[in-house]
Amino acid sequence: MDWLTTVDHKKIGILYMIAGGFFFLVGGLEAILIRVQLWKPLNDFVSADTYNELLTMHGTTMIFLAAMPLLFALMNAVVPLQIGARDVAFPFVNSLGFWTFLFGGVLLNVSWFTGGAPDAGWTSYAPLAGTTYSGDHGVDYYVLGLQIAGIGTLIGGINFLVTIINMRAPGMTFMRMPMFTWTAFITSALILFAFPALAVGLAALMFDRLFDANFFDPTGGGNAVLWEHIFWIFGHPEVYILILPAFGVISEVISTFSRKRLFGYSSMVFATILIGFLGFMVWAHHMFTVGLGPVANALFSIATMLIAVPTGIKIFNWLFTMWGGSIKFTTANLFAVGFIPTFVMGGVTGVMLAAAPADFQYHDSYFVVAHFHYVIVGGLILGIFSGLHYWWPKMFGRVLNETLGKLTFWTFFIGFHLTFFIQHFLGLLGMPRRIWTYLDGLGFNEMNMISTVGAFLMGFGTIFFLLNVVITAFKPQNAPADPWEDGRTLEWTIPSPPPEYNFAQTPLVRGYDAYWKEKTDGHKGMTPAEPIGPIHMPSPSILPFFMGLGLFIAGLGFMYAHDWGNLFGSFKTGYAVGIVGLAILFGCMFLRSAIDDHGFHIEEDEILRDLGGKA
Repeated sequence: MDWLTTVDHKKIGILYMIAGGFFFLVGGLEAILIRVQLWKPLNDFVSADTYNELLTMHGTTMIFLAAMPLLFALMNAVVPLQIGARDVAFPFVNSLGFWTFLFGGVLLNVSWFTGGAPDAGWTSYAPLAGTTYSGDHGVDYYVLGLQIAGIGTLIGGINFLVTIINMRAPGMTFMRMPMFTWTAFITSALILFAFPALAVGLAALMFDRLFDANFFDPTGGGNAVLWEHIFWIFGHPEVYILILPAFGVISEVISTFSRKRLFGYSSMVFATILIGFLGFMVWAHHMFTVGLGPVANALFSIATMLIAVPTGIKIFNWLFTMWGGSIKFTTANLFAVGFIPTFVMGGVTGVMLAAAPADFQYHDSYFVVAHFHYVIVGGLILGIFSGLHYWWPKMFGRVLNETLGKLTFWTFFIGFHLTFFIQHFLGLLGMPRRIWTYLDGLGFNEMNMISTVGAFLMGFGTIFFLLNVVITAFKPQNAPADPWEDGRTLEWTIPSPPPEYNFAQTPLVRGYDAYWKEKTDGHKGMTPAEPIGPIHMPSPSILPFFMGLGLFIAGLGFMYAHDWGNLFGSFKTGYAVGIVGLAILFGCMFLRSAIDDHGFHIEEDEILRDLGGKA
């Protein structure tokens, strides 16, 4: 019950991590099944229909249900600590964001057991996603599941924006914020502007499918290309929503394990802002072959090449941070250092794809698959692994086993490059993406075999990480406040794991790398900005859980509105179920509005007891 009702950002971070980790395993299993199907020509391991479902669900699960929540896990666990806050701005909303994401994700995956998962690709292009070509409920699950999960992401983004703007400790100006907090801030702004576009597109597709509207149906006066525009106006900023927090993690880890201040901090901040801004300017580079015309193609080509500049700034800053540093190759740092050349390779192929005439050749080939995975897996997932190993002791009070960690890194890293490096050449040879099988004698056989072996190696890497987590869970909670001994930011000044209220006294920040500055000035800890006193805490609540459950029931009911028999004469059962779900949702909203939640206080003597009697 404690976990179902919690509004503590640290526990919600752990919930995000467990849910995201579960969906990561599901998405990884789907990927391995895809690779098994493609390991030899004319294979019949899965049927064509099942393959399309696996492909669609792999992409959708990994991006929306694995990568996003794992980033939110790190943001929840770390950002309030880094800015010296006791919680996020809206703890109740934080909990609501998690439960709506989880129930949306569960709804999407229920489709496997009800007669057909979505099968129109993770981008769900119209008219393929319309009722003409996807007549079963698969795409309905996609539309409603992502709408519900998207609500959670959107309100989470708003929450972090308000938290970072309003709840920084005294002295923590914007240009003293740690790099991870900066990237979380820009990511939250991108979420605020990008996710409404997805919500609008999904709502329009829902009306097309459930109520016979014709937004994307050309036979009824709609426009199929409109879906592409709406999807990519969301979809391209989404790539930066995913990668920017990973940039923040890498900045923290490399700085800590090089025992050096991050090189060019202010240029890193402005490069992050510029990437966020330009991320909205390049969506049509996914559509060079649609026929927008040479002027549009030229403009989006130039904008896409421009975005490589601030990214390049970051790469050089990381290299210069390591230059002359006293580098420790911990597991977290191995993932961070491995990230840099891998992400550069993904970026270089991105610039190749930015050239519109060349893109006509690369488009819809395995070259694009390779590029995308170099950026998302080679960038984002390596960044997440780095962050998990780095902040694990802060989240759980236990340091992960370094030997198993290094085994995780090498198997995953080598497996990743085996899987995806070769796919560039498969694409250049002409192998189309989203293909179910291929003929013998085209030159694809050996490369696909190597790619499949690499996928299994990545699977082993993930298993080693899970093994590490299980073994570490049985160790005592004895991690010191600063287990790496070179912590630079505020989260390393408090116990591991932190107390419920985070900081007994709000710290006074006197410069960038606040904790490192206190250390170099000869202080044992942070200078407090306030005397010890009672701390006000928010009350736990079960309402967010039931609000998520209500949305899940409503989604399921309205989806099957015309399939489930009649109730009370001609009234459809599906509508009744949908209305019950909405009643639960609005009932919880009414209770939240009508009943005042005053929270509770942690008293001074309890805080002093935690501190061992000393302020």
